[in-house]
Amino acid sequence: MNKHIAPVALEKAYRLLNHGPTVLVSATHDGVKDVMAAAWACALDFTPPKLTVVLDKISKTRELVEKSGTFVIQIPTVTQMQLTYELGSHSLFTEPNKLQNSGVELFSFEGHEMPFVAGCSGWLACRLINEPHNHAAHDLFIGEVVGAWADSRVFREGHWHFDTAPAELRSLHYIAGGNFYTIGESLQVENP
Repeated sequence: MNKHIAPVALEKAYRLLNHGPTVLVSATHDGVKDVMAAAWACALDFTPPKLTVVLDKISKTRELVEKSGTFVIQIPTVTQMQLTYELGSHSLFTEPNKLQNSGVELFSFEGHEMPFVAGCSGWLACRLINEPHNHAAHDLFIGEVVGAWADSRVFREGHWHFDTAPAELRSLHYIAGGNFYTIGESLQVENP
């Protein structure tokens, strides 16, 4: 495992998503694992920490989330742009070898039997808050964050440090048609 991975205090976990990155969503059930990309994920609450993510009905990952009641949200980096695009463009429903073909590397954290994607800058292990109406009507899923970790080279002491971290650790922001942006430089107001 990456020696730079460190736990993030749950009360600071929302900060992993506050800047609006494209995320990877992973889940497993009954021996089947899947990972998909999602552009619509958002912090929702502080205590306990919660987040939302939109998972379309056509994704196998959604089915695994609904069956297992758990999922992982992770923040991919610049070096994972092609991987992120491929995981978001291919379905396990039609491509049974999707994960092998993409070359995604999975690992787990002790006490969390979920698939985590290696090489990301942040990970949020979630317990599904079951809201069937939201799932059916809006494809909207709510998760309670039960564990959080980050790459300490880019997130530490509860804050992102993109300006001082290697550029390849910046987060991705998907626009459309295979186009991504990375997070830009920081700006600070006077007298914060």
